[in-house]
Amino acid sequence: MAEQKVSSGVVHKVPNDLKDRLKSKSELLEIWNNLTPLARNEWICWVTIVKKEETRENHIKRLEEELLEGIKRPCCWPGCPHRRESAKKWFK
Repeated sequence: MAEQKVSSGVVHKVPNDLKDRLKSKSELLEIWNNLTPLARNEWICWVTIVKKEETRENHIKRLEEELLEGIKRPCCWPGCPHRRESAKKWFK
């Protein structure tokens, strides 16, 4: 079986737990790979910036649900502070 490609973001690489979730459903992986690199970057940052493991797991679950619903970026997210200077003020 061929290795499934998981596209990364602009700044962030896809962490293993998220990569495993994306590979678990072919439809989800196809949606992910068709997102823009900036959109993927926002999702990756949104998942990885949290402090608690429980919150991270919830974010991965929500990412899956929302991508399958057609939502392309995390809602109510100021943006990746690693890429956008203006978003840093929200992450002190």
